[in-house]
Amino acid sequence: MSNTFKTGDMVRCTLEGLSCDGKFISSQNGMATIKLASGYNIGIPEENLVKTGTSELPERKATEIVQNTRLPKISIISTGGTIASKKDYRTGAVTSQFQAADILDAIPGLASLAQFRAVQVSNILSENMKPGIWKLLARAIHDEIKEGAQGILVTHGTDTMAYSAAAISLMLKTPVPVVFVGSQRSADRPSSDNIMNGLCAAKTALSDLGEVVVVMHGTTNDDVCAIHRGTKVRKMHTSRRDAFQTIGDEIIGSVGYPSLEVSLASHAVKRGTNKLDLRDKLEEKCAIVWYYPGMDPAILSAWNGYRGIVLAGTGLGHVQTDMVATIREMTETGTTFVMVSQCLHGRVCDRVYDTGRDLLSAGVIEGEDMLPEVALVKLMWVLGNSKSREEVRMLMESNLAGEIKRRSSV
Repeated sequence: MSNTFKTGDMVRCTLEGLSCDGKFISSQNGMATIKLASGYNIGIPEENLVKTGTSELPERKATEIVQNTRLPKISIISTGGTIASKKDYRTGAVTSQFQAADILDAIPGLASLAQFRAVQVSNILSENMKPGIWKLLARAIHDEIKEGAQGILVTHGTDTMAYSAAAISLMLKTPVPVVFVGSQRSADRPSSDNIMNGLCAAKTALSDLGEVVVVMHGTTNDDVCAIHRGTKVRKMHTSRRDAFQTIGDEIIGSVGYPSLEVSLASHAVKRGTNKLDLRDKLEEKCAIVWYYPGMDPAILSAWNGYRGIVLAGTGLGHVQTDMVATIREMTETGTTFVMVSQCLHGRVCDRVYDTGRDLLSAGVIEGEDMLPEVALVKLMWVLGNSKSREEVRMLMESNLAGEIKRRSSV
């Protein structure tokens, strides 16, 4: 049999005495990419391949889905990511989908829950997310709610989803659920979480919730999704399906699977509590600086001209004494410093030790129990919407969207 490979050909791979079967995707500089039955891709020299057949699977076409106009309306707003991806069964590749019909086809069962409208604000890998896209996203969500959407799904890559959820939590007051959802594993893998996450997120968008949340696997099994407040959630693992965890608080609800029964905690904000309101100004010249032992104070000077800096300090919120003078100088020239803890759990208290008291006297604002990335997004929003230094301090010390819990559990 000829070894002229085409996309979709079935091949046998042999290397160092081991062999396995897969599907040829592409080749470059003599190295072939092969899709295994497990869903994983491997790279192998093309000379180690033998064609065993051609793909018997035709290119899959979307099934025509008629939406039920008697069901409640949900808007799906896409930024990219793999949650709504669809597998090309000929090539083994996956691509993100943005039309409502394609998304409903990619996640079977959605059409029985609601009628959907799809809006695309970007098509990016989540590491390319920027504050400018947060503004577009906030406006799109606002407009869809204003036009009658009873819930919002935001499909998003998982790497920066917590940042975006925090940003929307601060920029938008919502009377309906705004649900961020993603997928840790793409649709071409048997262990993909896209269908379960999508269905659980859609049921959350129909629930009695009235705030911004993230809905992802609650365990490594396919039994429950957790509902996390958008300002208290963090991605805590690179690849586990239950990577997202609520930090410093309890989850605000859960969705059983496959029952899709939604249970909300008493501290969840309920539907209709807030009136729709958009405040989307952000000061983008803000940064996080992660302190480490022996850090040169001159590093801070590299951020001269920035309006805000979140310092991720040690323990209760400390940096070395040698940095205090630089912090004081930058504060006097207009930079706002907010201190959070690298510990993640617990809260900042700079009144216990001498260094902490020196930081407070230099003008540093305590970030309470805010997560570092949430403090950064909040500082962007506060600086973009405040008229005085006093107002900046007051807002940073206030609980605006559940980002600060006044009592920390031990």
